[in-house]
Amino acid sequence: MVKGDIPRALAELWEEFKILLALHPDLGFVVIEGARIADIPSFYAEINRVYMADESWQIGSLDGFDDLLYGGFGKVQDAKKKTIIWKDIAHSRAALGVTTTLAYYQEKLAANSPFNHTYFQQKLADLQAGKGQTYFDIVAEIIQSHPKIDWIY
Repeated sequence: MVKGDIPRALAELWEEFKILLALHPDLGFVVIEGARIADIPSFYAEINRVYMADESWQIGSLDGFDDLLYGGFGKVQDAKKKTIIWKDIAHSRAALGVTTTLAYYQEKLAANSPFNHTYFQQKLADLQAGKGQTYFDIVAEIIQSHPKIDWIY
């Protein structure tokens, strides 16, 4: 094998690995393609692609994502142990960073918004002061709050 063939061989091996995991949801592995995540809607599109392909409804909120990780529905619902493999996580971290989170909080504070304005105003102020969580940080905290989930990135 020539040196230039190594990246191609690794890419082929990775694709075969993903196929194997997709064929055996009972193993509890999912692969999140972080490069597909550009904003909050694309984060949920990726989560739904990975977990909810066989369901008649979709995840679209942080609470829904948290519920999904508890189990009972979705692709790996019957697995005893669950592992999230998050490829290109740096891309996702940046995509769900401060700019995206500011827009998210500002949307929650819109005039006709039914959300708790006091709560989201504080979240916005914390983020602007450099001490608040980004959307990615919140997602990471949710994943880490589930002791039966391993997270590889």
